[in-house]
Amino acid sequence: MRRREFIGLIGGAAVSPIAARAQQPPKIKRIALVDPAVKVADMRIGGDSGFTVGLQELQRLGYIEGQNLIIDRFSADGKREYGDLVAEIVSTHPDVILASSTPITRALKAATSTIPIVAITGDPIRFGLISSLSHPGGNVTGVSVDAGVELWGKRLELLAEAVPRARNVLFVSTQGAWEDAGGKATREVAQRLGIALMIAPVSFPINEQAYRDTFQAIQRNQADGLVIANITEAYAYRFLLVKLAQQIGLPTMFVFREQAEAGGLMSYSMDLKNAIRVAYGQVVEILRGSKPSEMPYVQGTRFELVINLKAAKAIGLTIPAELLARADEVIE
Repeated sequence: MRRREFIGLIGGAAVSPIAARAQQPPKIKRIALVDPAVKVADMRIGGDSGFTVGLQELQRLGYIEGQNLIIDRFSADGKREYGDLVAEIVSTHPDVILASSTPITRALKAATSTIPIVAITGDPIRFGLISSLSHPGGNVTGVSVDAGVELWGKRLELLAEAVPRARNVLFVSTQGAWEDAGGKATREVAQRLGIALMIAPVSFPINEQAYRDTFQAIQRNQADGLVIANITEAYAYRFLLVKLAQQIGLPTMFVFREQAEAGGLMSYSMDLKNAIRVAYGQVVEILRGSKPSEMPYVQGTRFELVINLKAAKAIGLTIPAELLARADEVIE
C-alpha cells in the first residue's frame, strides 16, 4: 500500500465519527392540532379544506407527517368543557400546539406556560391571550381573524343593504355569543337600522343535529333574513349551514368565503385560507427555534365581501347595484 493511500485511510477514519454525527437525521418534531368541532378523521389532507391547506403548507416548508413530524389530533366535538381535553393535549408534550379556537386557546394558556401555542382566534387582546400584538410576551402567538366586535355588526349592515325591506332578522347563535360583545354590537346596529333582531338559539353540544334543530324551529314567515354568528364551532358546519339556509329560502349573511362559493347568498370575512397558511408558517418558525413571545400576533386588515347572484336569484332577491359595485367578488 502506498504511503499516501495509507495516510488517506487513517485520515478518513479520524473524521468519520464527525461526519456520521453531521449526517444524523434531524430530530422528529411533534405537534398537536386541536379544533372545537371538526372531527379528528377530517383533520388531514383531503379531509376538511382548512386542515388540508394548513398541512400542505407544512409540507411545503419541509415538515412531513411520518418522516420528520408526528401529529396528534384532538377535537372538542362541539362541547365547551375543555378540562380533560386540554390535560390530554399537554400530556403528549408537543413541541407546538396549534389551536383553532379562542376558548380552547384560553384553556390551553391556563394549563401550560411552557409549551408554545399558535392560535387562530378572535381579538387576542380583548380575550386576554396577549397584551401586545407586536410583542406577545408569553407562550402564545398566532393570527386573529376578527377585526373587533364592529365586524359582527357590519355583517348585519351588509345584509340590510342587500335586503332593504328587512325588518325582522334572526341571529343564529349560542346564548353566550348573543349576550357577549359581538352579539351586543349586532343588536346596537339593528336598533340603529330599525331592525327587530332576535336570537335563533343553538344548543350545546354544537353539532349537526344542534344546527338542524335550530333551523327546523325557524319559520320562513317570521323573518326577513338570517345572520350566522361567528362562533368557533360554526366553521366545522359551514357547508351544512348553507344547505339549511337554502332549504328555508331566507337571505342569509354567512361568515366564510367558502360558504358564498358553495351557494350561500353572501359572506364577509378576511381571507381565512391565507390566515391558516400564516399560522402553520408560525408553527414551523417555532419548530426551527423561534420563540412565540417574540413573534408578532398577526391581525388581518383586509376583509372581503362576496355575493352570489345565483343564490340571490334562487330566492327571488335583487341585489342593489351599489352593493354589487362594492363587493370584492360577485359569483354569477
